[in-house]
Amino acid sequence: MPFSNLKLLSIAAAALSLAASGVASAAPRWVGAWATAQQEPEDRNALPAQALENATLRQLVRTTLAGKVLRVRVSNAFGKGPLRISGVNVARAVSPASSAIVAGTDRALTFAGRRQIEVPAGADYISDAVAMVVPALTTLAVSMHVAEHPQVQTGHPGSRATSYYAPGDQLAAVALDRPTSVDHWYQLSGVDVTARPGTSAIAIIGDSITDGFGVKPNTNSRWPDFLAERLQASPRTRSFAVLNLGIGGNRLLEDGLGPNAAARFERDVLMRSGVSHVVFLIGVNDLGGLTRERRASAAEHRALVDRMLAAFAQMTARARERGIKVIGGTITPYGGSAYYHPTAGNEADRQAVNAWIRTPGNVDAVIDFDAAVRDPKQPHWLRAEYDSGDGLHPSIAGYRAMAAAVPLRLFQRH
Repeated sequence: MPFSNLKLLSIAAAALSLAASGVASAAPRWVGAWATAQQEPEDRNALPAQALENATLRQLVRTTLAGKVLRVRVSNAFGKGPLRISGVNVARAVSPASSAIVAGTDRALTFAGRRQIEVPAGADYISDAVAMVVPALTTLAVSMHVAEHPQVQTGHPGSRATSYYAPGDQLAAVALDRPTSVDHWYQLSGVDVTARPGTSAIAIIGDSITDGFGVKPNTNSRWPDFLAERLQASPRTRSFAVLNLGIGGNRLLEDGLGPNAAARFERDVLMRSGVSHVVFLIGVNDLGGLTRERRASAAEHRALVDRMLAAFAQMTARARERGIKVIGGTITPYGGSAYYHPTAGNEADRQAVNAWIRTPGNVDAVIDFDAAVRDPKQPHWLRAEYDSGDGLHPSIAGYRAMAAAVPLRLFQRH
């Protein structure tokens, strides 16, 4: 090839490179401000058949980060056919316990310029950006007009927040006409905001203790809620969002209520926008489930612990590969659980897993939830004031203690 042609190609390549870098630098930085983990709802938690046939679904979520531009994630992760949605709107909610929206705040969303979308089975769709001032700890109402009831629903049963569905297209209605309420989320997986450099999200992957077992709807009293409030109270930490990716009954290794944590780690944590830290607090259901219905041999106990540690190590390596710092949460005591009725062998397993989490180098930092809520006289039990009454799940005071145990220095900007 003549030199002159090579030179022209070189100049063109350089121009394309500069243009590409200009586009990249101009792209907004998105950070998750609210998120929830998805599963196929059990029959008792699914919406009635045809509930979403030509219906509006309005769901309330609380953001944990301020922003001026947002986008919404619609999920058909567990669908077996397309999810047909005629429109999605977002607005400020009047309160966490009302279907009404604040007049004048409603915004219509588009997806690649389209109001009507058909989300393929297994997919999430992300809306286009829309200008909307969203202070941290604000309750948003996300409304969807669903054209036809999904073949298989995707949702989050443990919302601890009330959602509403009503007949017809009521996307822009300030108050829904003839709504039916339900304390679950459906087909909605996240809200992102644009943020300045240095802003990021803390993703928490866990089970019912993170999902908020025992928390009354619309009170925002889960331990991640209290952590978000602590972070927002200080200028040094309010650039961090908190994403609650707990699923009640979830396990690290085996499917049960929702996919196992190792399997859902990619979708629920690594694919989230702007995640800089991940907190693990999961494993009690694996430990308790080993012997709930039968005795286990010493070899089975050792094998379970080994498999759990291997899964934690895998998840840690995958997070670090993405530049995400890994924070291990020690598994809290459950010696008083009538559901699991743990033995000395179960407690030894818990101690072994916690010892691995506390060992320097295995993870990047530790939150010692075990130390925060255990009974000093019976370390395998929850302290009485931190026990919800079942010996397994913390009370609201226990959730506060867990949030208070998080060293904020892990997240301070210097």
